Amino acid sequence: MPTVPDTRPASERPGDPLPADDPELFGLDLRGLRRRWASAASRPPIGAAGMTGADRRAQALGIPGEWLMEQAGTAVAAAALALAADTDRLDHGPIVILCGPGNNGGDGFVAARRLAAHGARVIVGLIASTARPSTPDAAKNWDRIVRDERITIVHAPVARDIHVLGHGIEKAAIVVDALLGTGFSGPLRDPIRSAVELINRARGEMVPVLAVDTPTAVDLTSGDPSDPAVRADLTVTFHRPKTGLLTRNGKALAGRVLVAPIGIPADADRG
Repeated sequence: MPTVPDTRPASERPGDPLPADDPELFGLDLRGLRRRWASAASRPPIGAAGMTGADRRAQALGIPGEWLMEQAGTAVAAAALALAADTDRLDHGPIVILCGPGNNGGDGFVAARRLAAHGARVIVGLIASTARPSTPDAAKNWDRIVRDERITIVHAPVARDIHVLGHGIEKAAIVVDALLGTGFSGPLRDPIRSAVELINRARGEMVPVLAVDTPTAVDLTSGDPSDPAVRADLTVTFHRPKTGLLTRNGKALAGRVLVAPIGIPADADRG
C-alpha cells in the first residue's frame, strides 16, 4: 500500500487513527468502533455527488485512491468481525463477501484480505460479467486476493452462477454487500439483481448483512431505493454521514450505520 503524508485535520491526529493504522481496531466491538469513529460521525452529512467530489479532490492533492480503498476496506473488515461476534455467529460459517466490478467491490477485496489475515474463513464472489474488476484500484486488490490461498473465490457472471453460489448461504456467518456504492443509479440488471435477491434471502434466513458505503440500490443522496434493494443490518459508510441514510427509507434499509474515517484531507472536503 502506498504511503502518503498525514494531511488530516489536527482533530484527527494522533488520537483518532485511521483504520489501516489502528493496532486496536480488530479488538473492538460495534460499540467500540462507534466510539472510535465518533469524530467522523459528527461531521455534517453529504450526498453522493459531494462524496465523489471529495474523493476526486483528495486524489488530486496526492492521496492515492488505492490508499483510500485500503482504509475503507479495513474499516469494513473490522466491522464485519465485530458484527459476527456481536451476533454470536463468528464460528457459524464463512464470511461471504459479494463484490461488484467497481470500487465498492474493491473495498470488499481489501476487507477479504484483512479478514483472512485475522483468521476468518472468507468466500468472495465477484459478481460481474467480466473476469476482472473494471477500475484500476479494485483490480490491484483483486490481484492480491487471487494470490491469497486463504480466500475462496467464486466468479459469478450470470444469474445461474448466483444461484449456485447461494447454496448453503444460510450457513454463512454474515454476508457483506460490496456490490454497488456511491455512483449507482437506475434499475438493477443481472447478475447484480440476482445477487441482491440472494443477500435478502440470506437475511431472511437470519444471516446478518453488512453493507459497504450504502446498501446496494439505495441512493446515497435521497435514500430512495430501486427494486430490489439490499436490506442491511449494518452499513459502514465513509468519511461523513450520508444524507440518503438519514431519510426514512435510507434508515430502514441501512440498519445501524457506522461512519469510518478514510483520510480525506480538509482541503478536499468542500460542501
